[in-house]
Amino acid sequence: MDRLKTARALALLTPALLMAGALGSQYLGGLYPCEMCHWQRWPHYAAIPLALLAILLRGQAIGRLFLALAALAILTSGAIGAFHAGVEYGWWEGLTSCSRVADTGGNVDDMLRNLMTAPVIRCDQAQWTLAGISLAGFNAIFSIGAAFTIFGLMMKARKA
Repeated sequence: MDRLKTARALALLTPALLMAGALGSQYLGGLYPCEMCHWQRWPHYAAIPLALLAILLRGQAIGRLFLALAALAILTSGAIGAFHAGVEYGWWEGLTSCSRVADTGGNVDDMLRNLMTAPVIRCDQAQWTLAGISLAGFNAIFSIGAAFTIFGLMMKARKA
């Protein structure tokens, strides 16, 4: 088993699938993201090209560096997700209370109308849960688990 190949695949698939789920739930499911949801997305957006570079530069030291950076980005998203889940569960207070999602295109009247009709999404209330776990909680579980798995595979490959 090629551990680095598995690690690279996991580094690409984890953020790609989590972002597909997040964007799908937003655009197909009508679950608008709060500000903290967006914070979780940015590290995944960074992890995807880093993982692609790791795949393209496999066999080189720089490829391992990009793989480690992708894993670190995935871990960062998971940490933000854990913080956000804690805010949703009332374990601690968040940094923001809510955000608005509004289309800023068009003329001034269109922008004002979009702003006034945009849903208010609170960061401290989960819009969806499964078995008591929010989307932020699932991001934390999957991202942190994947990041540690990637780092573990890298360490095992190094010893082999």
